[in-house]
Amino acid sequence: MRVLRPRVTRIIKQSSTNPAATRDRLLAIAPGLAGLLGYQRINLRQDVVAGLAVAAVTVPVGIANAQLAGLPPATGLYASILPLVVYAIFGTSRQLIVGTSAAASALVASAIAPLAGGDPALYLALSMMLALLVGLLCIAASFLRLGAIADFLSKPILVGFMNGLSISIVLSQLGPLFGIQIVSSGFFPRALEFMRSLSLTHLPTLAIGLLSLAVLVASGRYLRKVPAALLAMLAAGLAAWLFSLEPAGVSMIGQVPAGLPMLSMPRVPLHHLPILLAEAAGLALVSFSSMMLVARSFADKNRYDIDADREIAALGAANIAAAVSQSFVVTGSGMRTAVAESAGARTQVAGLVAAAVLVPVLLFLTAPLQFVPTVALAAILVTTGLSLINWEDLRAIYRIDPQEFWLAMIATVGVLLFGAIQAILFVVVLALLRFVRLTARPKVEILGELAGNAGYQSLERHPAAASPPGLVLFRYNGPIVFFSAPHFKKAVRKAAAEAGPDLKWFVIDLLPVSMIDATGLFAIRDEFDALRSRGIVVAAAGRDTEWADRAARRDLSGVLTGIRFFSTLRLAELAYRAEAQA
Repeated sequence: MRVLRPRVTRIIKQSSTNPAATRDRLLAIAPGLAGLLGYQRINLRQDVVAGLAVAAVTVPVGIANAQLAGLPPATGLYASILPLVVYAIFGTSRQLIVGTSAAASALVASAIAPLAGGDPALYLALSMMLALLVGLLCIAASFLRLGAIADFLSKPILVGFMNGLSISIVLSQLGPLFGIQIVSSGFFPRALEFMRSLSLTHLPTLAIGLLSLAVLVASGRYLRKVPAALLAMLAAGLAAWLFSLEPAGVSMIGQVPAGLPMLSMPRVPLHHLPILLAEAAGLALVSFSSMMLVARSFADKNRYDIDADREIAALGAANIAAAVSQSFVVTGSGMRTAVAESAGARTQVAGLVAAAVLVPVLLFLTAPLQFVPTVALAAILVTTGLSLINWEDLRAIYRIDPQEFWLAMIATVGVLLFGAIQAILFVVVLALLRFVRLTARPKVEILGELAGNAGYQSLERHPAAASPPGLVLFRYNGPIVFFSAPHFKKAVRKAAAEAGPDLKWFVIDLLPVSMIDATGLFAIRDEFDALRSRGIVVAAAGRDTEWADRAARRDLSGVLTGIRFFSTLRLAELAYRAEAQA
């Protein structure tokens, strides 16, 4: 304490002498405060209406996601109070609603179910610890400026992963929808067991499930401003009460304890931590990537910017809040964010209103939930899973690039074959392989001039383009480094061979070459030496001053011997023409 007192005193003095600097430091840590401190009352009405709409959706969806995660119903509501408040303070998106999601819930169940061994108390503690680890990893990533990790998983891989996860969610709820208990694990064993067990369908349960599905579909089509999930729960509860279906074997949600969660830190056996840490890393990657897709789409639509590094920190803080409030992993919710925007949400106050509304729900309105059939939750999850399957983007990817389409399909099959958690590693490996392939094998172009067009065009795309006889204008669209150097050498040899014995000049365009390391430099030297030995002039266009500075600093004269440098391709061509005429 004696050590800390001088530091605290100094901070207090600095705050009193320079309040503006203190405010700037505070806003740098908690950027959401800027919007809250400067809140305009003109937005209040729309934010309140949007918050009420979000709360109405959160109650059934939160309970359904808790069931999918294998946790008590109340935990789905706990996850939508304190995390929302925390994100409003630390986040940079004006509209993003943080909470449970079907995808994250499925990942949570896959991660902790094998570790819990059927112990409910341990299961809850593991879910809290998983959320805490996700939060800590996200905050650590923000300090390392790893917000760009959201761009690491390509769109096809993320679409394929989410499609596979959505199909898994739908299959996991078919058993509860038909009143069948499925004990197998894994997609294909569960599908096979479900098909074999169809004769055991519990008809009253299926009837309520089909009623819930009908209400969800009809309200989504004709009553878009009414929370479809809440309406489905009400219809299922009313039908179960009218026809006395609980004695007939229709399972109910049961007693939901009233009251707010006690704040506490999770405690789990130490030998579980390494496994939880590995699974938290994958869950953090997928949660942040999907969250950024939602946040960026709404930010682009409403023309404002978000900070990826701040967003990953905000997600981390929200997950720590979920952990201490006895809940599970949260992420950005696309569905609830869309509900908020359609209801007119202007700022994060809409999320604060939703959190505030859920407090009295937990305190006073949990009793009616015990009469809701659990099959209604299964119906909600089935429709949620189906809505997550992105056919439109998949078709667009196929039209853009069939190879990218098959990459998405491999990611989908990977989820179904290996499970959600293992598939995270699988898709990361896919992303790495794709990155290496694109970087190590960049496109190579031979350039020429096309009548009526400025600059130089690729001869492959423009057969009418041409360069002067004896001149090759060579473009390598990528770095020349240790893993791409062999490809570069082969490309140079191929271009020189195709030019034939009349080749006089070989010019490389350096503008698209983003980086050259030592291996790449030696590759350039070796190939250009080979060309010069045949009497061919070798030249480089672009980045001439950069190369001159680099050569002066590091004494590269021996490596660059014989290479003629020009600032542009046009000057290199003019020099060739002048020499040819001379």
